[in-house]
Amino acid sequence: MRGPCRQTDDSLGTVTRRGEVYDLVIERRIQKPVAKVWAALTVPERIADWFTPVELDLRIGGIYRLSFPQDGYSIDGVILELEPMRVLAHSWPDPAHADSVVRYELEPDGGGCRLTFTQTGLPRQYAGSIAGWHVFLHGLPGATEGMRTEWTRARENEVLERYKDQLPA
Repeated sequence: MRGPCRQTDDSLGTVTRRGEVYDLVIERRIQKPVAKVWAALTVPERIADWFTPVELDLRIGGIYRLSFPQDGYSIDGVILELEPMRVLAHSWPDPAHADSVVRYELEPDGGGCRLTFTQTGLPRQYAGSIAGWHVFLHGLPGATEGMRTEWTRARENEVLERYKDQLPA
C-alpha cells in the first residue's frame, strides 16, 4: 500500500506518451469511505451526478453505455475488469480511439480512500481529455451524497491551460 496521497482535489494529473498514444493518470484523495465512492462509480444515478447518464450491466463483459445528450452521441463500452470495492475498468470504443481503456482503482486511505484514474491508449489529438476528466472527477465526492455537479466547457478550458506544458504540441 502506498503512503498518504498528498494531492489536493485540484492537483494536476499526468500525461505520458507510449509510442503513438498517450496515457492519462489522475490521483485523488477522497474524504469518503470506499463503499460510497464505489457506488458513485457503479450506480447509474450517481455516475450521472458527476459525469453523464449511463446504462451498465455490472459484470465482466457487461455493457457500459455512456450517453452524451448535449453532443448527441453515446459510447458503448464493455466492462473489462471488475473487483467490487476496488477496480472497475471498461473500454472506451469511440471510433477515434477504439483501443482506449478507462480504469478506476480504489484503495482505503485513513477515513477515506484514494482513487487512481487512468485512461490508456489515447491518440495524440485526445491527450487534452485529461482536462475533461479532471473537471468531471471534481464532482465525484459530491456524487457520493447524491449531489450533481455540472460540467462546463469554460471550466474545462481553464483546467486545460494548467496542463499545457504536459500536452503534445
